[in-house]
Amino acid sequence: MSDTGFFSRLKNGLGKTRNGLIGGIKRIFSTNDTASLEMFEALEESLISADVGVETTLQIVEDMRKRVKAEGIEDASRLYEILKEEMTALLTQSEAGCDWRCEGEPHVMLVAGVNGSGKTTTAGKIAYTLAKEKRAVVLGAADTFRAAAGEQLAIWAERAGAQLVRHQEGADPGAVAYDTVDAGIARKADNVIIDTAGRLHTKVNLMEELKKVHRVIGKRQPGAPHEVLLVLDATTGQNGLQQARQFTQALHVNGIVLTKLDGTAKGGMVIAIHNQLGIPIKLIGVGEGVEDLQPFNARDFVAALFD
Repeated sequence: MSDTGFFSRLKNGLGKTRNGLIGGIKRIFSTNDTASLEMFEALEESLISADVGVETTLQIVEDMRKRVKAEGIEDASRLYEILKEEMTALLTQSEAGCDWRCEGEPHVMLVAGVNGSGKTTTAGKIAYTLAKEKRAVVLGAADTFRAAAGEQLAIWAERAGAQLVRHQEGADPGAVAYDTVDAGIARKADNVIIDTAGRLHTKVNLMEELKKVHRVIGKRQPGAPHEVLLVLDATTGQNGLQQARQFTQALHVNGIVLTKLDGTAKGGMVIAIHNQLGIPIKLIGVGEGVEDLQPFNARDFVAALFD
């Protein structure tokens, strides 16, 4: 996320969260000359209201209190910088890259998430980005219960110049996933990306279906999928965190994609997800364009949030 254009969009996208969270925090520190119990309680309220989460908020504030005591800090204005440092430290604990390569075989990615989270669009944008890097990409439309998902993925495949594997509506998602990996191997693709269904209102059946898709992929290519990305809609706040817990119980999720950060004042959920689930956030989205989905960088995120 070194692109200055994206950093500018990130700052704009975090505007709602920054106005609500950082504005409130600045008021807290500016109206308190010295660190006090009341000031820390007000800080807790501000962080929780931005969906940083109770558990994560208490951890951040407790760490700040320890530093105040250990370093003998009395000036409340210094705590503003300490808060930035604590958030950055939390977010950098499990940062991970987005290289997505495998030596001698296709790198297989499974994209999961509830309908409406931006899951299919994310799969398409990743395919487009990889194709721009001159990689051969095969897309699999394993969300066979939603015709619009297949149509959407077909459009992205055409834009990216990627191959598309798609069965008729209502087909077995496992069969689509198997055929997609098979096609990737046969065509010597660099990357295989498989979109999945996200009907959370039938979550028991959905989770069993996703487990089956995962197993089928592994049968065709041992060790795959190499990446399981969970796409979450930032506007859902703490509900997104609950969704994440449900999906991680069914799948070996090793990366989070957080979309629609530009549409919410609850951007603090980035910190809550990272801290409570221990799963790295790989990509964040702050708009509809392909360039608005970029690798997550903790320092840039905190800088854009506090700037």
